[in-house]
Amino acid sequence: MQFKPDLSSFGESTVLGGSSQPGDVSAPLPARVNVFDACNVGVVLRAVLFVEAVVGVGAMFGAGVFVDWLLRFSLLTGGVLPATLAWLIAACVLKGRLARLGTTQQWVAGVSLGALAGLYGCGLLVLLNLLDPAPWWASAAAGALLSAVLVAGLVWRAKARTPAATAARLAELQSRIRPHFLFNTLNSAIALVRAEPAKAEAVLEDLSELFRHALADQTESVTLGQEIALAQRYMAIEQIRFGERLQVQWSLDPEADPAKLPPLLLQPLVENAVRHGVEPSAEGAQIKITTERRGGVVVLKVTNSTPAGVGERGHGLALANVRERLALLHDVQAQFKTVFKDGVFQVRLEIPL
Repeated sequence: MQFKPDLSSFGESTVLGGSSQPGDVSAPLPARVNVFDACNVGVVLRAVLFVEAVVGVGAMFGAGVFVDWLLRFSLLTGGVLPATLAWLIAACVLKGRLARLGTTQQWVAGVSLGALAGLYGCGLLVLLNLLDPAPWWASAAAGALLSAVLVAGLVWRAKARTPAATAARLAELQSRIRPHFLFNTLNSAIALVRAEPAKAEAVLEDLSELFRHALADQTESVTLGQEIALAQRYMAIEQIRFGERLQVQWSLDPEADPAKLPPLLLQPLVENAVRHGVEPSAEGAQIKITTERRGGVVVLKVTNSTPAGVGERGHGLALANVRERLALLHDVQAQFKTVFKDGVFQVRLEIPL
C-alpha cells in the first residue's frame, strides 16, 4: 500500500524560524552588490531609525523636563527626517554611478551628500522661521558625520554579501550537489543503460543540466521560474532512483515565475524533502511544491511527509543558510518560515515581486 498523506490542508500553518529539518550545509552564494544599495526598504527603515535615535539623544542635552525634550526633538525631526530621506533618495538614484567610483571616492561622495543633506534640513527650518541664527556649518558637519556612519553600515552590508575567499567558493560547490547524490545518480543511469537506454539518457541530461548550473558563475539572482525548472530536473532524477516511493505534486502559478531568488536556493529545500521524507521510509513520501502570486508577493512552499517520528535531528544548517541568503537579497521584504506538524514538514517563503 502506498503512503499518501494529505498535504492539501497543510497550507498556511507555519511558524517563524526555529524548526529545522536535518540537512546538509549549503554555503552562501557569491553576489555582486552595490555599496549604495539604499533602495531597500530595510535599509531605509534602519537608517531613519538610527538618525532619529541620534537626534533623540542629542535633544536631551539642555532639556530640563520631558516636554522641553519633546519640543526639541520635534523641532529637530522637522529638519533631520527630510534631510535623511533626501540622502537615501539621492543614494538610491545615483547608486549606479556611485558604484563605478573607487572606494575612497565612494566615501567622499557619501559624506558630501550627507553635508548637503544637512544644509538642506537646516534650510527647511530656516524657511519655517524655526532657527535663528541658522547653524549652517554645524548642520553640514552633523550631516557629514551621520552619513559617514550610514556609508559604513552599507559597506558592511555589501561585504556580508560577497564571497570571503576561494575556500568559501569550493565549499559552496561541494554543498550544492552532495557526492553521494552524484554517485547514486550515475549508478541509476548505469543500471538503465542496457534495459532502458532512453531513461538513462534522460537521467544523464538532467544531471548535466544540474552541474552546468552548479558550476557556472552565478549572478546575484535568478527567477523563480528558472529555479522551478532546475528543481524539476532534480526531482526527475530522484524519481528514477526511488520509483513509486517518491510522489511529487507540483502546483505552480505562472504569474509567480518572475520573482527573484538567489541561485540554487530551491534545490536544497527539495533535496532536504527527499532526504528526510523519502529516504528513511520504506513506504515512501509525498512532496508538494507550490507557488502562488498574491498581489506584490509570491508565496513558495515545499512540503513533505515524514516517516513515523522526526528521526535523527540535524543542525538545520541548510535551512539557516537558505534563510540568510534570502535575507541578504530581499532583507525585510522576504519571509522564511518552517513548521513540523502531524508528520508533515513545510518550508514557506514569501518573496517580493
